[in-house]
Amino acid sequence: MAPLIPDIIAPQYNFLIAFIVGIGFGFALEQAGFSSTRKLVGLFYGYDFTVLKVFFTAGITAMIGVLLLNHLELLNTGIIFVNPTFLPSAITGGIIMGLGFVVGGFCPGTSACAAAIGKIDGWAFILGATLGIFTFGEVFPLIEGLYMANPQGPVLIYNVLGISPATFALLMTFIAIVAFLVTGIIEDKVNRKPVKIFNGQWKNKTIAAAIPVILVILILITPSRKEYVMQKLEARAAAGECKPDLIDPDQLAFELVNNYYHYNVIDVRSPEEYQQFHIATAINIPLDELHNPAYRELLNQRIQTNVFYGASPLQAKKACLIARYHGNTTSRALNVTADEFKEIFYGQLVMPDNPTKEEQTVILFRQQAALKMNEIENNLASKQKPVKKKITRVQGGCS
Repeated sequence: MAPLIPDIIAPQYNFLIAFIVGIGFGFALEQAGFSSTRKLVGLFYGYDFTVLKVFFTAGITAMIGVLLLNHLELLNTGIIFVNPTFLPSAITGGIIMGLGFVVGGFCPGTSACAAAIGKIDGWAFILGATLGIFTFGEVFPLIEGLYMANPQGPVLIYNVLGISPATFALLMTFIAIVAFLVTGIIEDKVNRKPVKIFNGQWKNKTIAAAIPVILVILILITPSRKEYVMQKLEARAAAGECKPDLIDPDQLAFELVNNYYHYNVIDVRSPEEYQQFHIATAINIPLDELHNPAYRELLNQRIQTNVFYGASPLQAKKACLIARYHGNTTSRALNVTADEFKEIFYGQLVMPDNPTKEEQTVILFRQQAALKMNEIENNLASKQKPVKKKITRVQGGCS
């Protein structure tokens, strides 16, 4: 059982949460009739499709819920763990489990549900599963080649099909609706009853089918919260309503040389550009990821001033406005690009003939600042360089 909210709900509560969720899941299974082998195997013989309907409904509900939460930026789907795919072992395991399901009438979860209400066949399945687990562990060295064959990493069907998650969700929702209609007809015919799938409470059935379709269509046609915020900020910036505080390169260099610990310098370019060159003490958070809730605490520090810079001054301004949107009012944007900053302090600093006192002062300052910034960067690298918020990747669940 994985933590529901990493870094907020302590890992010590994992088993307690698993216990509570397990009770609820078992209750739902039993109420759906999944402690009965006759109801479970009815799927294979065509007289009862409750298993398909319940699990298809659960899957569609969970899928749309995840999409909706991600659309509203209440869930970061990028950190959800996806089990890696090993096709040979998956197919072999599916055949073994499928045969066991058909022959005995239980899967692991439903056998525990049946055992919990005292059914002997449920306990027999649990005993068989336990023996199977120990046997698998003993013979694993012999079958490791098959088990680990053809690794494909985390495979997502919508990526394989080349479509968006929302489009895939809409497709699966239509498939579920058609499956419910077809299996309802099959049920009635196998049970020698009049086909009544279109009779009875057809209005309620239509509403139940329409709700998930409408939700997915809304996700498809409406901008996500991130897109909405960016559009709103860009519009305000274009209208001149939001003018973030700017800082010039010489001022930033002076502050880094003398008070670097008061500044949180953030590079909003790509990781590749950051690796090629970055300003001393800077951390890398690409502009597209700045909305991530994992960075809110970092952006809203009260003891350090954020200074953003990027491949263009506009990138830095957008980053500053995003930070302001999320509650930080002291962020500043560098008014030159990263490449221009590099050229100013690390390019050819040649003293002109007959320089003025001001030119001498500027060039000497930039030469000394470049050396000092390199020294600060090297010292921090050997100690503890400021790092961006580490995102916890959740692993666990049923497999």
